[in-house]
Amino acid sequence: MFPGLPPTRRRLRAVRHQLRRRRRLIAATLAGVAVLAAIRAVAPPPAATVEVLVAARDLPSGTRLTDTDLVARDYPADLAPAGAADAAAGRVLAAPIGQGEVLTDLRVVGPGLARAQPGDTVVPVRLPDAGMATLLQPGDVVDLLATDPGTGTSRAVAREVTVLATPTGVPDGPAGGSGGALVVVGASASEAVAITSAALGQFLTVSWER
Repeated sequence: MFPGLPPTRRRLRAVRHQLRRRRRLIAATLAGVAVLAAIRAVAPPPAATVEVLVAARDLPSGTRLTDTDLVARDYPADLAPAGAADAAAGRVLAAPIGQGEVLTDLRVVGPGLARAQPGDTVVPVRLPDAGMATLLQPGDVVDLLATDPGTGTSRAVAREVTVLATPTGVPDGPAGGSGGALVVVGASASEAVAITSAALGQFLTVSWER
């Protein structure tokens, strides 16, 4: 390519020739690297994350949670729901949750459930008709009615109470009672007394609008 030159000089000349041919490509590459470096320098830092527990699959209410029911996931700190549960094994779901949904204290039976309805008393109510309980879901606003089995007369013992949970798989009631299904509601203190008194000797039913 370069006759009459020593081999070393010929190689140097060949290298310079190739560099000249590729100088535009090299310049473009260097410019691109500089742009990427500038973008990274001004880009905001990665958003802070927190570790939360999410459902590994769809879980029905009443599920007693195990380590295989939930998985840990990183979640944007500013989007993580308040009250995200940090421990769950052995706890019972008060409401169903879908796959990937964050588990919070409001979804499990326990003290945190009371925060779903501030100012109200959490009252477990065993409805004699289990089929009736299956029609309810957390968030429903219902009236509780008591019917005297002797006279057949009915009265409202609590109006517009909120269903907080519909746990399933809960054992039957105390000695002498069986069947039915448990529903957890949020009621005022006076309504809680009326509900509890009526449940001892009367037939409880619910009515509601959707």
